[in-house]
Amino acid sequence: MNKVPASYIWFEKYRPHTLEEIILPENIKATIEEYERQENIPHLMFVGKPGLGKTSLAKIIAKSVIKCQYLYINASDENGIDAIRTKVISFSQTKSIDGRIKIIILDECDGLTQDAQKALRNVMEEFHKVTRFILTANYGHKIISALTSRCQKFDIQISKPQFENHLISILNKENITFQKAQIEVIVEQYYPDLRISINELQKNCRSGSLQTSSNKQNIALVKGILINVVSKKDCTIIRRHVIENEEVFNGDYVGLMRQLFNFINEFEFDEKNKRKMLITIADHLYKSAFVMDQEINFYACLLAMV
Repeated sequence: MNKVPASYIWFEKYRPHTLEEIILPENIKATIEEYERQENIPHLMFVGKPGLGKTSLAKIIAKSVIKCQYLYINASDENGIDAIRTKVISFSQTKSIDGRIKIIILDECDGLTQDAQKALRNVMEEFHKVTRFILTANYGHKIISALTSRCQKFDIQISKPQFENHLISILNKENITFQKAQIEVIVEQYYPDLRISINELQKNCRSGSLQTSSNKQNIALVKGILINVVSKKDCTIIRRHVIENEEVFNGDYVGLMRQLFNFINEFEFDEKNKRKMLITIADHLYKSAFVMDQEINFYACLLAMV
C-alpha cells in the first residue's frame, strides 16, 4: 500500500519549525529571542487551548533556539510515576557531550498523576544545572503549584487577525480560491484552534476552491435553536433539526455551543433566563473536553436549557 506523503496533511505541511514561522504574541517571541541570545533557558511552562502550537514551540526552542540534546515525552500517555523514575531521571542526571544544557519536553503534563507531578518537582530542583524542563498543558489548573512556581509560565494566545491571516496565507499558498466570508465562518467556529481550522480548510477544499456554508446559514441555525429553546419546543424536534443541518456547522457541536453562547446576549431574553443559559452552556462546554459523544452532550445541554 502506498504511503500518504506528510505534505498531503496540511497541518503537518505548515507546522512551524523556526521561531520566525510560529505565530506568537510579540512579547513572548521577544522573550524567547532573548533566551536564544543567552543560549540558555529557565524551566518553562506553556499553557493554552489545544491546537495553538505549544508543542511546536517547545520543540523549536530545543532544536532551533537552544540547539541542544532533548527528550520528548507525551505525558498524557506516560503519565505515571514510573515514567518520571525511569526516563526522566535517567536523562536528567547525566551531562550532555558538548557541555550544554539538555531539555526535557513534557507534553500535556496536565495529564500526569499527582504522584508523578510531585516526583517531577524534586527532579526539576535536583538536576536544574544539567537539565531544563519545558512543560505544556491545556489546563493549567491541573498542574500543582509546586511545579508552576518552578517555571516561567506563558499563557499562549493568538489574536483573531493573526489566526485569520494564517488561514488565508495557507489557502493562497495552495492556490485555493475563497471568499472572505467563508474564512470568517471558520474563524467563528474554530478560533483559536489552528489545528482543527487547518484540517477543516483542507477537508472543504475541492476542485481548487473552498466550499463552506455561508455565515448567514450558521447565524440562522443558531438563532433558530435559541428561539425554539426559549419557546420551549420539544427538544427532540430541535435535536432532529440540528442533526439534519450538520453540514452547516460541519458536525462541530463544540463550536455550535460556542456560537450559542455568543448569540445569547443579542436576544431580548430576561436576565434570569440569560444567566441560566450561559451557565448551562459553559458547563457543557467544559464537559465536552472528556465526553465520549459530542452530539449527546449537546442534546443534554438543550434539555438543561429548556
